[in-house]
Amino acid sequence: MDQQGNKQQVVAVRKNGDGDIVELQLSSGQVVGYKEAQQMAKNEQIENVNVFKGRDGDEHLRSNADGRKDNNLDQLPTF
Repeated sequence: MDQQGNKQQVVAVRKNGDGDIVELQLSSGQVVGYKEAQQMAKNEQIENVNVFKGRDGDEHLRSNADGRKDNNLDQLPTF
């Protein structure tokens, strides 16, 4: 959370050569790794994202379903 106690938002992502998200840039400018972002989402420190268990048994981070595609993590700008 930022100094005002507001939840941060994901504003950009960094992907690896396979197109998988490996880092996320938050509205504060902070860059966090994927696992750290998952933990922050569980702690409700990041808005509009959640963690779910995939068919592969691993936990994954995703945008909350809101009917919009432009704010999905995969659609965010890269840095």
